[in-house]
Amino acid sequence: MALGSAAAAWPLAARAQQTGGMQRIGVLLASAEDESDIQARLAGFRQAIEKLGWSEGRNVRIDTRFAAGRADQYETLAKELVALQPDVILAHSPPITAAVKRESGAIPIVFVSVSDPIDWGFVASLARPGGNLTGMLQYEASIAGKWLAMLKEIAPGLERVILLGNPRTTHFDYFQRSAEALAPSLAIDIVPARIETVADIERAIVNFAHAPNGGLLLPPDSTTILHRDLIIALAARHRLPSAYAVRVFVASGGLMSYGTDQVEIFRQAASYVDRILRGAKAADLPVQAPTKYQTTLNLKTAKALGLDVPPSLLVRADEVIE
Repeated sequence: MALGSAAAAWPLAARAQQTGGMQRIGVLLASAEDESDIQARLAGFRQAIEKLGWSEGRNVRIDTRFAAGRADQYETLAKELVALQPDVILAHSPPITAAVKRESGAIPIVFVSVSDPIDWGFVASLARPGGNLTGMLQYEASIAGKWLAMLKEIAPGLERVILLGNPRTTHFDYFQRSAEALAPSLAIDIVPARIETVADIERAIVNFAHAPNGGLLLPPDSTTILHRDLIIALAARHRLPSAYAVRVFVASGGLMSYGTDQVEIFRQAASYVDRILRGAKAADLPVQAPTKYQTTLNLKTAKALGLDVPPSLLVRADEVIE
């Protein structure tokens, strides 16, 4: 670990001389390698890096690791990447970022899919990060209100919403606090469900579904993405209107999603990786807020649930799956 930290502190000119001009990027992703969604994000990052003048095998090497939603692998994979002495690391999700941060206080880290970097202790402020981390903000706290409002709009009789997530792979408390603060204005009760395993997921949804007028809300979480087919099947079986933070759920048969354009965020992250490789300090690069959001609706799923999609929701959709 100390060797990796020392290497990252070398001036770039010295590093280039040592490596023959080749720079090194480490990438640690929370998802599985065969996830189409994460592959699209990674492709966006690679394309953006190439447009900025970095060609793999010529002047840059990209070392990528996939945690596949397994929190017990975060520390091991973070150690592996730091031992490779990269010039910068792209870290995906708060727990992944925290694991990399623990391994090195010197290697610049650009984070993505992080909604609360100040609360996590990654940066001193969004405008002036102040340390070796910066990156792209995924969501602000008010996003939970948007998800709940969408659920209420498509299911006006909704009274209860189960918030499902794994605290080890997402910042569950952050989304719970936000949802509970905004739910009373919509006459909704939030039922938090902390899960880790397939059995936890099934038990939580089945128990919740015993009472009527319920809905399902999933914040971004690599664990639930990994088990999305089960979650979507349970939501259909128990007729639960569901809102997801990630489009891939809707493409797989879920009802609707609202979230940031993650491919675009990975492209934006490439610009920060580029600037760091060219000598910029993470401490001087402000955390960037998302600028592009996407709403996706699955009309086939809505029909199966007996839901009428309000015209106001339909017209706002960026993508409609029929």
